Amino acid sequence: MVSKTDDIPASVPDCNPVDLADKAGDGAQDGETQLKDSCEHSAETAMVNGDGAHDHSEEAEPKQDGNGEADAGDDSNEQEVIVIQDTGFTVKIQAPGTEPFDLQVSPQEMVQEIHQVLMDREDTCHRTCFSLQLDGNVLDNFAELKSIEGLQEGSLLKVVEEPYTVREARIHVRHIRDLLKSLDPSDAYNGVDCNSLSFLSFFTDGDLGESGKRKKKGNELEQIDCTPPEHILPGSKERPLLPLQPQNKDWKPLQCLKVLTMSGWNPPPGNRKMHGDLMYLYIVTVEERHVSVTASTRGFYLNQSTTYTFNPKPANPSFLSHSLVELLSQISPAFKKNFTALQKKRVQRHPFERIATPFQVYSWTAPQVDHAMDCVRAEDAYTSRLGYEEHIPGQTRDWNEELQTTRELTRKNLPERLLRERAIFKVHSDFAAAATRGAMAVIDGNVMAINPGEETRMQMFIWNNIFFSLGFDVRDHYRELGGDAAAHAAPTNDLNGVRAYGAVDVEGLYTLGTVVVDYRGYRVTAQSIIPGILEREQEQSVIYGSIDFGKTVVSHSKYLELLEKTSRPLKIQRHSVLNEKDEKHRHRLACLRQELIEAFVEHRYLLFMKMAALQLMQQKANKDSNKSDVPAITETSDTPTETSPDTNQTQTAAAEPLNATEASTNSTSQSDGSTPAASQTETEKEESSSKPTVIGSLESAATQNGECKSPLEGKELEETIPGLAQAKELAETLVAEDGAGIDPKSREVVLNACRAVGSISNTSFDIRFNPDIFSPGVRFPEDIAEDIQKQKQLLKDAAAFLVSCQIPSLIKDCLDHSALPMDGATLTEALHQRGINVRYLGTVLEFVDKTPAKTQLEHFYRIGIIELITRCAKHIFKTYLQGVELSALSAAVSHFLNCFLSSFTDAVAHLPPDELVSRRKSRKRRNRVPGGGDNTAWASLTPSELWKNIASEAQSYFYFSIHCESVDQVVEKYGLQKTTLLREISIKTGIQILLKEYNFDSRHQLPRTDRHPEYVCQIFHAASDTSRSWSRPKCSKVF
Repeated sequence: MVSKTDDIPASVPDCNPVDLADKAGDGAQDGETQLKDSCEHSAETAMVNGDGAHDHSEEAEPKQDGNGEADAGDDSNEQEVIVIQDTGFTVKIQAPGTEPFDLQVSPQEMVQEIHQVLMDREDTCHRTCFSLQLDGNVLDNFAELKSIEGLQEGSLLKVVEEPYTVREARIHVRHIRDLLKSLDPSDAYNGVDCNSLSFLSFFTDGDLGESGKRKKKGNELEQIDCTPPEHILPGSKERPLLPLQPQNKDWKPLQCLKVLTMSGWNPPPGNRKMHGDLMYLYIVTVEERHVSVTASTRGFYLNQSTTYTFNPKPANPSFLSHSLVELLSQISPAFKKNFTALQKKRVQRHPFERIATPFQVYSWTAPQVDHAMDCVRAEDAYTSRLGYEEHIPGQTRDWNEELQTTRELTRKNLPERLLRERAIFKVHSDFAAAATRGAMAVIDGNVMAINPGEETRMQMFIWNNIFFSLGFDVRDHYRELGGDAAAHAAPTNDLNGVRAYGAVDVEGLYTLGTVVVDYRGYRVTAQSIIPGILEREQEQSVIYGSIDFGKTVVSHSKYLELLEKTSRPLKIQRHSVLNEKDEKHRHRLACLRQELIEAFVEHRYLLFMKMAALQLMQQKANKDSNKSDVPAITETSDTPTETSPDTNQTQTAAAEPLNATEASTNSTSQSDGSTPAASQTETEKEESSSKPTVIGSLESAATQNGECKSPLEGKELEETIPGLAQAKELAETLVAEDGAGIDPKSREVVLNACRAVGSISNTSFDIRFNPDIFSPGVRFPEDIAEDIQKQKQLLKDAAAFLVSCQIPSLIKDCLDHSALPMDGATLTEALHQRGINVRYLGTVLEFVDKTPAKTQLEHFYRIGIIELITRCAKHIFKTYLQGVELSALSAAVSHFLNCFLSSFTDAVAHLPPDELVSRRKSRKRRNRVPGGGDNTAWASLTPSELWKNIASEAQSYFYFSIHCESVDQVVEKYGLQKTTLLREISIKTGIQILLKEYNFDSRHQLPRTDRHPEYVCQIFHAASDTSRSWSRPKCSKVF
């Protein structure tokens, strides 16, 4: 349960009962908004595969894991509190005008949770401003029930109406609005307030009653036709869209009011405030009665004001009521009847349909929905706050302070960890929602830049204490890496670094709240603001790292211990680098581009982690090589002049523990490839494909590195390194017995095995990687040249292992049906679970194409082809939208989809007549949308040109050849469906289209009705944030 001051109800995932019994304590409510329920603990203990001493005379590592806590051997730190769920008891609730009813509660619950139950209950849902009293004593909303003296089995709690304030009156109006729209799907179609579509009631309405049992028709059960529709049966060629969202033709929305909005007479004048007036409402009933309502401290009553005359005196009769529902029930019989029926339907819905989802879900199809008047929606559209935040202490929220405060909460026992994880999840969810709204406002041109004199691409923004920047290469930092395409990919890699360090959760080391938003072809990075960072130069704040790509390097021994706690779980190897003056900086425990900033409040923040992860690169295979049937995996040259201007240089992979004794199941984890960079120009693509850096064939690489060629052939890694199984047992013995009593021969076996797998320890398998090893511009001292070559080879071995073992392992799992990809999202998830980046999708498809069991993998192959094509189309769509002005956005999206899916070879853009008229310069806005232009160049796109670009993008990005020049050729060659392509491209780009049947097979000019831009409903954003990974609710992590 949540407080009534929350904007949405909490969603509680499946948890152990002991988790749900522990609620937030009193001390967590000081000046903070209430916490959503979540059950995940992000600070999971890092699993390491070795803790021996370092080679090369490095000092021993401190015995600390990723959480900064001592090893399990220290008994003093093993103070785990076993929480036993107390037995619940029953209390009686007495509300005004209703009979007392029983309510079962738990001692760990808070009083505010009873408030929430009453606000959701059918007969008390219209009350919001009340208190609970026990024997005349008002109960504290934030007090746990077990701490209330005298509360026991059978106690009577009375609901007492309290005087309204402006805040309580606004909360009441918002709550009534939510009740009136509880069955309205418009918020779900628009992606608002975490509402989502649900069709359970559609299939059970009229079948299941209040008891949950089948209704009877007479003396027998009603017969139900369960025959599946023809379009889902095997062999059916029809793929209709209308059944995606079943609609009950007989169902009509229950209209309780025609208009409920704020009056134009707000706010009350001074003399009326002294009479208790708080605000005024304007209401139109179903009976066409226009009334003006005054919200006062005593409740709601009718006044004598009209649209053009202000007369705040009470009407005769005034119908003074403490609840707005009670007032409207007296003046409108239709409201009373329909509101009662509405609440009965609402409480009969399944709880999963009534509770909001923890993350916003967007539908790619939507029916035609009437745009109704909504005062709450109108108010929220022009405020920077979320939901009920308007009257929280301090007004504007300090996001950075909230994010860091929640992470500093204690976590010694289970209740503390539960409270901490709930707080972290709540704050991250609120920050992501605020950052998303701000990013959309920035792209729409509704936020003033802090540097308005700069070029549009270079402008930065601050909104609601959040810093926003655009994904363009404005200072030529990525000129050698691909320019704007690399700058577009860098924020995602930065976010992956934040996620990785956030998952380690080291005490004393902080990361910024980070959200990456893709909207209308632009990528916006939203970050919380470090205290004092805007008042001083950045160079003065950096205490570790480099901000100029290695020219100057700052390091400090004070912070080595802090970063040492992250190097083990993240598998980062210590290394030295040279600055511009050839000065050596030793013991690098992070990527050179990472910065450690010390703020005024003595917090250390880790920034710019886009290069922090390991680089497992894939270059174009040498087609002339006959040594292997599978393309080789290669590394790009470390010389900047030899690298192609591709985003390969910024495509990174975060390292998971790679235990050489279990290498057949573990691998290095790739960064999220779901948002790859956009396509480059044709010149860049030709240059990229003309400079392949081939290390060797897959077969030779696998043999040289001791990797298995394929799990399908039954070869394991243990077979390629002699004595590896024996070395594993000896290594475990060494660790268990501290090396006592082990003969020199056994030590030598372990030592040779450690060297064979590239371990940095001589007594255990501790594999780490140098994140700077292939970074352009990073120079290493000459005296460690041999070690650098070993580090390079180790990364190449990991890349070879990825293709030689992990990809065949994925195919084997699909053949065994242990992996069942059903669409692009599940395919991507299957790849990432095995550490395979989406950039390897072309390699995966080629492997499937040459597999003897290809006929059993036709579904997998089709899904992969669809994912590859739609990702390429998304890259092109991004740059396509950047040249479209806002007034032509709908027409441009419609034209792109027609070019992508239509069989007509020369599609013509549908433009309103005035769209072709050039604008006068005097009418141009000073603050235009970033990169926007007043032209219609997008209208010249043709289907043949688009598919040519898709084929080129597939070759340069995925190294996969699509020898097709139109959508019809693709459909025929690969057995695809245009409806599936439409769904995938819509989901990936955030397009929502009108729910209707479309005709894409006509080879003649499409009718105007089938290519009308009005069929494009809206464009949603795609946001990625840290709450989607380490802060995702998972109960198992808190133990």
